[in-house]
Amino acid sequence: MRKILVLAAHRYPEQSRISRAAVAAFSGLPDVTVHELTRAYPDFQIDVEREQNLLRSHESVVLLFPFWWYSTPSILKEWQDQVLTYGFAYGSAGKALHGKKLLVMTSTGGSAQAYTPEGYNRYATDALLLPLQAMSNMTGMIWQKPALIQGANDITDALIDEGVTWWLSRIQGLKKE
Repeated sequence: MRKILVLAAHRYPEQSRISRAAVAAFSGLPDVTVHELTRAYPDFQIDVEREQNLLRSHESVVLLFPFWWYSTPSILKEWQDQVLTYGFAYGSAGKALHGKKLLVMTSTGGSAQAYTPEGYNRYATDALLLPLQAMSNMTGMIWQKPALIQGANDITDALIDEGVTWWLSRIQGLKKE
């Protein structure tokens, strides 16, 4: 079994129905570590050594966050800036993440149709997630097809449950691969 690190990043974790449901579902899984960045670092003072050790001790990494302003929440960006250092995550000696799988699990307020060239946002989510894919490439991680729950602005509890169940299957897939 492969160990999976879930980095949950939400600016207001108590207010998110989707993130709360996912964190609750993932927290009880064997070989899965759920690490809520906002709760761990409300002051944004990230313990780089701790975070790098977490990354070293897991074979797969899941980034769980709501898609805000076409990007990640600021705590996740700060985590990237502080933790993914030269010599650790990239550069000639920075091979700590090579071969680890990276899976993005995100939710969008708008519908899937809103994230098309013809839609409200004018870009597909795959295009908007390219910076994370580039990070994956730079660090030698293996990019996995992102898992999205869309339409969060008016999603029902039943659709949240369905989406989180699908996310659970993606987590289980990472554990077996």
